Parts: sequence; C-alpha cells; structure tokens
Amino acid sequence: MLAFVLTNLVGLLRQVLITRAFGTGAELDAFYAAQRLPDILFMLVAGGALASAFIPTFTAFLEKEDRSGAWRLASAIINLVSLVLAFASLITWVFAPQVVANILAPDFPLDQQSLTVELLRILLLSPIIFGVSGLLMGILNAHQRFLLPALAPTMYWLGMILGVLFLVPSMGIYGLACGAVGGALLHLAVQLPGLLRLPQRRYFPIFGLADPAVREVGQLMAPRLLGVAVVQLNFLVNTIIASGQPQGSLTAITVAFQVMTMPQVVIAQAIAIAAFPTFAAQVARGELAEMRSSLASTLRGILLLSLPATLGLILLRFPVVELLFQRGEFDDQSTQLVAWALLWYTAGLVSHSVVEIASRAFYALHDTRTPVVVGASAMGLNVVFSLAFSALFMRIGWLPHGGLALANTLATTIEVFVLLVLMRRRLHGLDARYMLTGLFQAGLATLAMSIFLLLWLPFSANMPLWLQLGGGIALGGTVYAIGVIVLRVPEAQQLIEFAKQRLKLTAKS
Repeated sequence: MLAFVLTNLVGLLRQVLITRAFGTGAELDAFYAAQRLPDILFMLVAGGALASAFIPTFTAFLEKEDRSGAWRLASAIINLVSLVLAFASLITWVFAPQVVANILAPDFPLDQQSLTVELLRILLLSPIIFGVSGLLMGILNAHQRFLLPALAPTMYWLGMILGVLFLVPSMGIYGLACGAVGGALLHLAVQLPGLLRLPQRRYFPIFGLADPAVREVGQLMAPRLLGVAVVQLNFLVNTIIASGQPQGSLTAITVAFQVMTMPQVVIAQAIAIAAFPTFAAQVARGELAEMRSSLASTLRGILLLSLPATLGLILLRFPVVELLFQRGEFDDQSTQLVAWALLWYTAGLVSHSVVEIASRAFYALHDTRTPVVVGASAMGLNVVFSLAFSALFMRIGWLPHGGLALANTLATTIEVFVLLVLMRRRLHGLDARYMLTGLFQAGLATLAMSIFLLLWLPFSANMPLWLQLGGGIALGGTVYAIGVIVLRVPEAQQLIEFAKQRLKLTAKS
C-alpha cells in the first residue's frame, strides 16, 4: 500500500507537469485518444483478463511444489502474449489512419486526427513491453512478492515525467509519447531483480499449446476476456463521445478519472492484489470457510477506508483540482471542467473499490464467467447511460462530459451489488452483519467528518489554497479517526495496538 501511495504521488506529479504543459487543449486530447488503443490491446491480451486466469493456475503448481510445471506455464504464456501483441501492434500501425478516423476520434478535425495517428504509432510499442511486464507482476504476486510489482507503475509515470521535462521542450507532444514508451521499459526493468531472486526459476522456449495448464489458462481467460472487451469498449465509447463534445472534455474526464482512482488504487487495488493470492491458496486447500472470513474482513476494511475518501474528495474537489493543476496552460476553465467530472466519478469510489475485491474472490474460485457476465452487463448499461446522461446534461444546460462520469458511477454500483449477492450465495453467506456494522460505523464517522468540512470551507475561503486544502484534509482525517475510535471500531483498536507494539520494539532496540 505504501508503494501504491508513492505511485499515486509520482502519478500526480506526472499529471501536474502534463497539464501545465498542455492544459486541456487539442494536443492533449489527441494524445489521450491515441493512448486508448494501446491500452485496449494490452488489457485484452495481457492485462486483467490474463492475470485473473494465470495466477490461480500458476499458484496451484506452487502449492503442489511443482516449480518446473509452474515455470513451463509462465514461459509459454509469456511467449504467446509477446507474439500476439507484436502482431496486433503491427496491424494497428499499418491501419492507424483508418483506426483513428473511423474508431478512435471520428469527430476530431483532420489536423487533430493526423496528430493522433502519429502519436498512436509511437505508443504502439508499449503494449508489447507491458505484456511481458504484466505477467512478471503475476508471477511475483503468486510468490507473495508485492513490493517491486507495486513500484512498477511508479516507473511508468517516471518515464512520462522525464519525457515532459526533457523531450517535450524540443519535441512537443511527441516527447510525451516517447516518454510513455520509456516508462513502459522502466515498468519492466524494475521487476527483473525480483524475478532473478525467485527459487528454481527457468525459461522454456515453448508455446505449450498442447499443455493442459496453458489450455486451462485459456479456458479461464476466455470469459474474462469478454468482460475486459466490454469495459474497454465502454472507455472507447466515452472517447468517441467526448471527442464530439466541447474542447477539453476528453482531457477533463481522463484527468478526473485519474484523480478519483488515486484513493481507489491505494485503498482497493493494493489490498486486492495482496489478498488475491491468499484467496487462491485458500481455495486450492479447500478452505472455503476461511476464504469467506478473509473476504468479509477485506470488504469491511475497504468500506472503512473508501467511504470517508469519497465524501472528502467530493467536498474538497475544487481546491484539489485548483491546487494540483491550475498553472501554465491549465486555467480556471480547465479547473471547472475537471472538477465537474470529478464530482460524478467520485460518487462511485466505494463501488469501484469493492468491485476490485469481489471480482478477485470469484477469480480465486476459478470462476471467471460470473464476474465477466455481470461486468459485461454493467458496462453495456454504461454505454447506454453514457449516451443518455450526456444528452440529458446538455438538455438541462450542464456540461455534458459530467454525464459520462455519472454513467460510470451508476453502472459500477449496479455491478458491485449483483456481485455481492452472487458471492453470498456461492459461499453460503458473507458475514453480512459484520460488514454492515462496519458500514454503519464508517457512515457515522464520515457524517461527522462531512459536517466539519462543510463548516471549514466557507471559514477558510480567504486562506491560501494550500492551507485551505491541507487544513481540510487534516481536519477531516482527524474527525474521522476520532469517530472510529469513539465508536470502538475493531480495526482502529487493532491499529492502535499495533502502533504501541512497534513503539515498544523501537524503544527496546
């Protein structure tokens, strides 16, 4: 989690530098449009779909102490993924003009479409690199090694930062694209030391198409692939819709989504990545009761952290965006655009966080079909909601890109509700009273926090922006912490005891 905090800080610095250099102008809209397709290629072939299928199968080999079988599986998957991504990137490079004009940004002006094509051809190098790097993350996580994989995104952002600082002054937006490719290389390189320290590691120059384990990964991946495809289709639809909205809309929803996911990454993804191998190992040992208990505790912890983060970010969204980004080409109008989208995205922060855990619980049960069907249905609704809410917002005089964010929030909330109902049936319960008690306690403490923040904002209106935001965060965090302690939330008591033990050990040493 600390590594994810670092990733968020570096990612935040990257976004600050990018928006300072390009604001919410046409060049950055073109970059984000071009970046969409490489992201889709990676996610379809080597992203979440493959990881959710690969880790349980790879972990099963490790539980049986069959390391040779595990490494044969890993080698075959790496070879297959590299080949498929290289071929897909080559085809996309050749047909890039048609892809941009007919799929990615059909409503861009011709000169902006040409720029998008050139940027896309540079960025197509990154999926091949990420394909290998993404599998290394799965291998290390299956060995309960989390630090280096968690630091890998930091390296990606660092590459983009270097691109902004050293390449953009002479190359413009092309320097940012080159920095993204360099960041992909750093994403891979930081994990290699961890790979070299793994026991009995081996590489086999095979594709393993006849290997039952490789086929099992393919079978588990197939339904999940459909789900990822639907999610990526939703992002693509948002890109297309935003390209026809006022200039800066695409950049605004991209930046706002990244800001919303900062607490979500720290709270949910870090915990989910650490919990997934544990869930998978419990399933491999047939310990479903233990998994049910682990899942309930994890979900409760997610709720205790994500609920205050949601209300805090909603209430402080304007000073957050203004302090972080309003400089250089990013003006007051840009702040309004991003803060508007951030409001509607952040309303779904709790749902996004819970989905991370619930979906991985199904994957650990070797069930990729259920979360895929649910997720695909929800994302199908998302496309419908995106069209409907954008039109509705425009009709009532609101900025239409906010409708895209609201659509994402509503669809994700429906998804998480259905997943939890189905998981409850699958595990014959989810310790609902235990989780609802945590939700009630977190809700009371969050309500107290929100009241104090609502009083703080007008009181601090004339203060320097850094003091207004810093004071709000400190005040909100303190009130929430006092609230969970007064309500005797067990997790808070455990944290206090842990801190006391650490202090005692430090004093003795």
